[in-house]
Amino acid sequence: MHFFLQDYVMRFGLWAEHVTNQWHGGVAHISFCPGEEVWGVVWSMSDEDRPSLDSQEGVDRGIYSPMEVNVETDEGDVCCRTYQMTEFQVCPPAPQYKQVVCMGAKQHSLPVGYLKKIEAVETNNYSGPSVLDQISLSTVSN
Repeated sequence: MHFFLQDYVMRFGLWAEHVTNQWHGGVAHISFCPGEEVWGVVWSMSDEDRPSLDSQEGVDRGIYSPMEVNVETDEGDVCCRTYQMTEFQVCPPAPQYKQVVCMGAKQHSLPVGYLKKIEAVETNNYSGPSVLDQISLSTVSN
């Protein structure tokens, strides 16, 4: 199910002053910004999976905090859980991370104008190994 979150913008950055992560650059983050919108996909999960997702997002380490937002979907407004970085520092994404974000936007048929916005994001030009290599290898072997 497609959605858009009104009055927020997607930016890329790191938590606090951590300059290294598995993606070698900034990761997606949403910030309040009147007049902007973030497009994405709503995933349905059971409440019993919430602790696992919170752990994956680093809630227990204070990296992200969960946030309830109302998103507009084709089927009406839906209250959704998202995560916001607690100590956000702007940092460009690695090309590989941006590629994954763009691939997801294309796979889920997000609006072309929004995809073009993501494609226009400048990267940090990182060219070494990345998580994308692992994703590509597992996709090829399946």
